[in-house]
Amino acid sequence: MEFWKMAEEEKKEEKKIIVDEDWKQQAQKEKKILAAQEKAEKKKPDKDKDERAALPEGNFAALISVLTTQALFALGVLKIEGQEREPDLEMAKYNIDMLETLQEKTKGNLTEEEKKVLENTLNQIRMAYVKVAG
Repeated sequence: MEFWKMAEEEKKEEKKIIVDEDWKQQAQKEKKILAAQEKAEKKKPDKDKDERAALPEGNFAALISVLTTQALFALGVLKIEGQEREPDLEMAKYNIDMLETLQEKTKGNLTEEEKKVLENTLNQIRMAYVKVAG
């Protein structure tokens, strides 16, 4: 039994941690260095943001362009290089319907230029649809 008591006393002695001032100073220096590194990382510009082209102004013409691009992609008129796919007439029709809804809901609220852009775009996209579908 004395063996076990001695072993327990040795463990208690091993658990004592001696902290000297040099260790504290070193830990504080490391903490400051890490904080400075984190601060520098936050200030660095994001590479992805720098490499991306500037986005165009968010306006009515841009909205028409987005929907038209989606319709042309669905029709197979616009393609991703190396990817062959069948036209998705249902998706193309959906995007054309969205453009028609815009035309209907904005009637009387568009400038003459916006109105012409929307009308011309709808005419062209409808012709493309007929060509692909028929």
